[in-house]
Amino acid sequence: MRILVTAGPTREAIDAVRFLSNKSTGRMGYALAEAAVAAGHDVVLVSGPVALTPPDGLLEFVPVVSAADMADAVKRRAPDCGMVIMCAAVADYTPAHPVDRKMKKSDGNLTLELKRTEDILKTLGQNKPAGQILIGFAAETDDLEQYARSKLAAKNLDWIAANDVSRPDRGFAAGTNAVALFAADGRRFDIPLQSKDAVARRMLGILLPPSGR
Repeated sequence: MRILVTAGPTREAIDAVRFLSNKSTGRMGYALAEAAVAAGHDVVLVSGPVALTPPDGLLEFVPVVSAADMADAVKRRAPDCGMVIMCAAVADYTPAHPVDRKMKKSDGNLTLELKRTEDILKTLGQNKPAGQILIGFAAETDDLEQYARSKLAAKNLDWIAANDVSRPDRGFAAGTNAVALFAADGRRFDIPLQSKDAVARRMLGILLPPSGR
């Protein structure tokens, strides 16, 4: 099966040297891509800026920077993939008026106007080809199941992987993770705290139907 995985953060430019971003290191997405390659699949990895080496054996590695870059790369490749795993932490907002030079400081406060970025996952759900398996991620600090199931339905996903990023031993910038997988048909699988590599292998074992192996 051809599988598209997204990973890492995006960077939204404020000026020529400053940007808005988040704490994602990309390790969960890279672990998923590596596990999918090891299982014999053709893997396309679309990655935001991270300090990681892409796994060996990828069909394609696509480095991107901004949410708009990520949207363009994913939308061009997703229709040809049997599974899409949207693990990247894509910015919800981007500066409305980025400056192409370094802004100089001045007295007083600075106000930034932000505009919404494209909801890539929602776009994919609205245009999902027949038979494609679409998986999203929900990084939450509270009401994990409620928010995850709401996102699952609203964005026409087949699965959503939810994790509690309020805890220091899982989620962003941690080497371990614990994930609750929710399916559109109501099933739930809880993957306990362990290395992200082990979580990735367990996730793929649940997500991939026998015919997709």
